[in-house]
Amino acid sequence: MFASPKDNYLLNSLPPEAYARLQPELEPVTLTLGQSIFESGKAMTHVYFPSDCIVSLLHVMNNRTSAEIAVVGFEGVVGVSSFMGDSATHNRAAVQNAGTAYRVKASVMQAEFDMGTTLQKAILCYTQALIAQMSQTAACNRHHTLEQQLCRWVLLSIDRLRSDEMKMSEELVANMLGIRLGAVSEVTEKLQFARLITYLDGRISVLNRVGLESLVCECYGVVESEYERLLQGIRLQPRPVFI
Repeated sequence: MFASPKDNYLLNSLPPEAYARLQPELEPVTLTLGQSIFESGKAMTHVYFPSDCIVSLLHVMNNRTSAEIAVVGFEGVVGVSSFMGDSATHNRAAVQNAGTAYRVKASVMQAEFDMGTTLQKAILCYTQALIAQMSQTAACNRHHTLEQQLCRWVLLSIDRLRSDEMKMSEELVANMLGIRLGAVSEVTEKLQFARLITYLDGRISVLNRVGLESLVCECYGVVESEYERLLQGIRLQPRPVFI
């Protein structure tokens, strides 16, 4: 059973006439854990509106190592550069948490974007929020502890999943954060000992959100404040609440 397209905030924010134009082009897709939907340097044929999954945007180095620069969930869209002047991407997009999304041909999105409709305003506001997340992630990775980075990553992820639980192997967490596997184990064990999370069979469950928020750096609050500020300006229908 697929989630509704309107479970995605950007699609839900569209006025009826804009949504009606786009609806026939929305193709439901199932995205699996670890699946790559874009590769660095490759042309993007579609953009994706997540409904109940999370997609990570990763910067890929010449030696093929990578680190996460942003996460996208129900609040956004993956592939904005494809209809903003660049058909190729310099990042990789991989599924962080399995689920469903709706994809649209990039050419269709380009035509709708060029009309200067409500969708264009929504996408531009969202893109500004996404850039803020990328900038803050870069600062966080440079200046804050691994514990703070992991807390930020967990909180940002569950906010975009509308859940307190997600499936994620330690290897994938290490790849997302660009850190060694042993460091992930050390931090997750510490958080489990403090009864903030459980990590069993590759599934992270948040037991004490308030406790995680007490440990996280200011980067989490900065990112979420920017999303609330920028996306509030395009609210046309009741917006799903970040958990």
